[in-house]
Amino acid sequence: MTETAPRPTLEAVAARAGVSRATVSRVVNGGDGVREPLAERVRRAVEELGYVPNQAARSLVTKRHDAVAVVIAEPETRVFADPFFALQLRGISKELTAHDNQLVLLLTEGRDDHARVARYLAGGHVDGALVFSLHLDDPLPGLIQGAGVPTVFGGRPGWSDGTRDVVYVDSDNRGGAREAVRHLVGLGRRRVAHLTGPLDQTSAADRLEGFRDVMGDTDPRLVVECDFTPGGGERAMRELLDRCPDVDAVFAANDLSAAGALRVLRERGRRVPEDVAVVGFDDMLPVAEQTDPPLTTVRQDIEEMGRIMARLLLGDGDGDGDRDRDGDGDGPGRGSGPGVVLPTTLVPRASA
Repeated sequence: MTETAPRPTLEAVAARAGVSRATVSRVVNGGDGVREPLAERVRRAVEELGYVPNQAARSLVTKRHDAVAVVIAEPETRVFADPFFALQLRGISKELTAHDNQLVLLLTEGRDDHARVARYLAGGHVDGALVFSLHLDDPLPGLIQGAGVPTVFGGRPGWSDGTRDVVYVDSDNRGGAREAVRHLVGLGRRRVAHLTGPLDQTSAADRLEGFRDVMGDTDPRLVVECDFTPGGGERAMRELLDRCPDVDAVFAANDLSAAGALRVLRERGRRVPEDVAVVGFDDMLPVAEQTDPPLTTVRQDIEEMGRIMARLLLGDGDGDGDRDRDGDGDGPGRGSGPGVVLPTTLVPRASA
């Protein structure tokens, strides 16, 4: 067994720099009032000794924990299987790391976890929360508001009671869906179907509205509710083909459900895009470039969404995004709302 060398103390740094302990504390904790020559001596002593501040003690002084909670309102089986969450977490992590903050991941497997998450946030462990993948009846927003921590939401909030002043980051789901469906119509397709996402999430509801903006009062049998998963896409595509065997185009609400739909079309002997053209939504490269054929899809910058969420929470500007000021999902609006909505782009590949 080897003995561990004692950690350098604040007093050791003060002795090396030839200053008081209070001066070292102010420099280490980012305080003002220390002349630059003295501050430089302290920083040099910190580096030479390898001093690492005690985070608990530092938090008492600065009232900050340099940690941010990321709350995902989905079970872990979904989070770790869906590359959407990996991309968003990567954007968040990059931004937090650049600001020397730690990411604390909190998942909600079920309703029993909500109280646990609320207690943790209220316990003063983190400086704020980034919350996404909410469902319309989710109690998390109210619980988090009660915890009193600064919060940024991923996705347009679904509540409409007007009592909560929230900040959120989203993509132009409705506009992107319109572009996808217009592309299919432009190819000469007339029986265009939509595999929705879960309609208790605003992203899925907005994409359905974008589909309806173009298709109007289409045959209701051409709209099948799905769940943003490959298995859901398979089930929905089978149901759609049983209902409407003459379908010639499909807009799936995300890439994973589109991938499931492509598998079923291949099983049923339908050629893509000759018989049925398919468009997805997300442009997650691990999915969109590896489907057979490669998937035409609507690109949203998922990693950038995570980065901007973190920037907004840390107070670093407005995220460099286009603001949807009236919160209608149509891009920059006319009011003074707190939403940041990023543009989407159609990425043509071989499926449509």
